[in-house]
Amino acid sequence: MSDRIAHFQALVQRTPQSELFRFSLAQALLAENRGPEARPHLEYCITVKPDWMLPRILLGKELLAAGRADEAKPLLEAALTLAIAQDHQDPAEELRQLLAGL
Repeated sequence: MSDRIAHFQALVQRTPQSELFRFSLAQALLAENRGPEARPHLEYCITVKPDWMLPRILLGKELLAAGRADEAKPLLEAALTLAIAQDHQDPAEELRQLLAGL
């Protein structure tokens, strides 16, 4: 286990309600190709902050990588809606391209 993962796991254990710690842990896990372990943390972030686009994108990409396109598609569509509403042009374009490939 990397020091980064251990660091954020400790923070999440101390403050499990912190979506920021959970998001950071998920990013660290994804960086080490441990997507299945990252999923619950990304799902938590989406639940706590429904307008947070980035966890939706990361979770959608992880599900795509796992061959679960049917589950990924609604997350990516919701992320696209948020990207447009929040005027995030680059993520919106990336999401359009991902969705076009499904």
